[in-house]
Amino acid sequence: MLKRPFTTKEKLEEIAREIPTPFHIYDEKGIRDNIREIYKAFSWNPGFREYFAVKAEPNPVILKLLKEEGCGCDCSSLTELMMSKAIGCGGELTMFSSNDTPDEEYVYANDMGAIINLDDFTMIESFAKAVGKFPKTMCCRYNPGGIFKVSNGIMDSPGDAKYGMTTSQLYDAFKILKENGVENFGIHSFLVSNAVTNDYYPMLAKLLFELAVEVQRETGCHITFINLSGGVGIPYKPGQEKSDIIAIGEGVRKAYEEVLVPAGMGDIAIYAEMGRFVTGPYGALVTRAIHEKHTHKEYIGVDACAVNLMRPAMYGAYHHITVMGKEDAPFTNMYDVTGSLCENNDKFAVDRMLPKINMGDLIYIHDTGAHGFAMGYNYNGKLRSAEVLLHEDGSYELIRRAETPQDYFATFSNLPVYKELMAEADAR
Repeated sequence: MLKRPFTTKEKLEEIAREIPTPFHIYDEKGIRDNIREIYKAFSWNPGFREYFAVKAEPNPVILKLLKEEGCGCDCSSLTELMMSKAIGCGGELTMFSSNDTPDEEYVYANDMGAIINLDDFTMIESFAKAVGKFPKTMCCRYNPGGIFKVSNGIMDSPGDAKYGMTTSQLYDAFKILKENGVENFGIHSFLVSNAVTNDYYPMLAKLLFELAVEVQRETGCHITFINLSGGVGIPYKPGQEKSDIIAIGEGVRKAYEEVLVPAGMGDIAIYAEMGRFVTGPYGALVTRAIHEKHTHKEYIGVDACAVNLMRPAMYGAYHHITVMGKEDAPFTNMYDVTGSLCENNDKFAVDRMLPKINMGDLIYIHDTGAHGFAMGYNYNGKLRSAEVLLHEDGSYELIRRAETPQDYFATFSNLPVYKELMAEADAR
């Protein structure tokens, strides 16, 4: 079964006349419908909240859209906190889940009333020195170590991950925080990434629920929420079965009623901080074929490159490609689809069977709505692309303009060469 774009060639050509390729485009209806389905899946838990992982798509228009649907923000840096505050997600609508955290970021997060999620036992002392007083609510990130298995398959190795505290550290952390005035506690854990299975959240939930019962019993700490973090994946490849969020929510509910309710802890709120699952399928990178090369292989060069989408270069990740206007054409040609970076891994596809591509064809690269634009960079002096939001009525909105040479040179403003650089940029 082929993946289908969420828009048409005609609409993309219309947009491209105003906003040149490459650009990322997002489907507002798809995002809204998806987050509503998530809330439906967890409607059995009155305190449920999705804290969208800002790192997945750090655009204030998208964040505000999600806030309208009941989401908070999960932040991991100062600028993400600033963005969250600016769109009205102050206070407990923001979860600050960082690691190796600078003191000034703890101060900022605490001042805005965000829920602090401590990644490491040593950060208790760091937070105390930086802030001076612990807030009434705090969270700690847990790492059980070892190998995490789902349905008899190895999903990941938490023991190799840099995130979270050991079991004994978590107990000690809760005791110290309680002695220092913390009244409400949360437990957070992030064990896998892009788990395309309905089993991950329920299994993680059961593990954390059992831990919560023991921790509350041993320490007397009042646990008010459990954050399942992210990790729920999306099907990047055609034919790959998608995660069923309704089934996932039901699995978590069963574990909740099996473990927490009998322990008298049926008032605990469930939080999530999905990013990829929320927006990933509802974004695409739109680029155009500008060169072809016939050597030992057949190459199609496009006007985007790894600075616009680095997952294929960084991870060898698969992103499906549609040649717009040729959705139903036979896959007759094998190509490497490449960008123009001076790096041989700057390829969106390797040995990919596609319809015959002509110069000027629009190339639609699927599933870039999370960790797409967000992971952009400026290697080779390349400039990050624009972002566009497609509304349900067919209208569209530029929600981030493309970078310019002036943007790239702006940080040289203290150097003598700055005026010459800007003059050259302005002359273009």
